[in-house]
Amino acid sequence: MVRKIIQIDEEKCDGCGICATACHEGAIDIIDGKARLVRENFCDGLGDCLPNCPTGAITFAEREAPAYDDAAVKQTQEHNRKEAQKMTVEEIMKVEDENERRKLMMAKMHEEGGMPHAGCPGSRAMQMHREEPAAEAVAARTGGVPVSRLAQWPCQIKLVPVQAPFFAGAKLLIAADCTAYAYANMHEEFMRGKTTIVGCPKLDDIDYSEKLTAIIANNDITEVTIVRMEVPCCGGLEMAAKKALQASGKFIPWRVVTISCDGRILD
Repeated sequence: MVRKIIQIDEEKCDGCGICATACHEGAIDIIDGKARLVRENFCDGLGDCLPNCPTGAITFAEREAPAYDDAAVKQTQEHNRKEAQKMTVEEIMKVEDENERRKLMMAKMHEEGGMPHAGCPGSRAMQMHREEPAAEAVAARTGGVPVSRLAQWPCQIKLVPVQAPFFAGAKLLIAADCTAYAYANMHEEFMRGKTTIVGCPKLDDIDYSEKLTAIIANNDITEVTIVRMEVPCCGGLEMAAKKALQASGKFIPWRVVTISCDGRILD
């Protein structure tokens, strides 16, 4: 049958493994350092892997392919779940086959409510459950030294997964990379109590709107704050966020804050 299915450009693929983790059905394996669609009947054509690919190696195609086999997917997921139940995380990490290790870890983390990960250590998702003490208590405890308000990892738009526990009911901060350097009180005034994702449309040279749309559409985001620099190139981040809000089909409170190059809030 002819249907929508993903295709992977091996020239662009860097083998990071993020797509294989994002594919809950287990259609993708990493073979010889490249992502490959090895089970076409496991690909549902929804493309959870697309916005997670940092190199843009994955696209959709309309072509001849076997029908999506939901029963086979569920059978495999159940098998992996049962196998993962028998093993500790430490035992799973010792499994030599990378793809088998990934599937077992995904099943284990899903069972325990955690975040599965395979591939680049820098993109391993983590949620930091920080206390929210009063400013006076923080100052007394730290001798006036500011504390981090970053609530999750990763924070780069290109690396952050589309769906993650830290997006549930989140107040989302979409910030330009430079804002944290230009504005001295970024953590306390903007990042505190929010899920923070950052990027630079000039350096990444991509349109963030597709990834941001997927994040907003697939999670219970309660509000969005966009913090950008006054320079024109930062307009790309603002436009991508506005486009994503519109494309998501949701009505979410949002605002834009502009930071000057000398570190002042302009609006």
